[in-house]
Amino acid sequence: MKKYVLFIGLLVSLSACKTMRSITSKDNSTNSETKKRDPRKIVFIEGIEILPGSVIRSSHKPNTTKDKSTTYEVPIYLLNSSTVEIEKASSMQIKYALILDTYIENISNINLFLNIDEWWGTNYCLGGSTKNCIDCSGFTSIILKNVYRIQLSRTAAEQYKESTIIEKEELKEGDLVFFKTKNNYINHVGIFLTNDKFVHASTSLGVTISDLKENYWQNRFAGGGRVIN
Repeated sequence: MKKYVLFIGLLVSLSACKTMRSITSKDNSTNSETKKRDPRKIVFIEGIEILPGSVIRSSHKPNTTKDKSTTYEVPIYLLNSSTVEIEKASSMQIKYALILDTYIENISNINLFLNIDEWWGTNYCLGGSTKNCIDCSGFTSIILKNVYRIQLSRTAAEQYKESTIIEKEELKEGDLVFFKTKNNYINHVGIFLTNDKFVHASTSLGVTISDLKENYWQNRFAGGGRVIN
């Protein structure tokens, strides 16, 4: 009788072990499937991802808590991937390539864009020159001093007089762009970047990037200026 009971117990034990192995094997298989990544999806720094045949999406997050992040979209062909290794591009280059709608390799003056990023979103105030608030000519004088070692006078009108006036088609990165937003005199200035984009301290948005092709700026454009030490 005892042998019979032992035999029954052994059978139950073996059956339970087999069942456990089956369950464990199934669970491990499920976990393995869950961990597999879609080979078609490549994720890069700062949440920027590329999907074949799609677009690049990235949130531009300036170094300030005053502005909400903005989402930019740009076609993959703008990466010009034949000449740029996207994995090696810095997040700064990627971010401003998206904002300026240009190739990553065109964002080569890293010091310039680091300075822009540092001031991005700073509020506007007439006569201001600090991170609390700044005006347009204060911003251009600080950036040109920090990046190009160029000393400028304090007002937009004075900076216009100190510049060699050039046509819009001649503008290059670092040149000044002047505007007449009130009456008939120079009272606003920004720094040209590329692709008709310029950075400036806007009265409504603070330090931001705008487009010369926008009707407002196109109608008030007074000329470009180049300052050489």
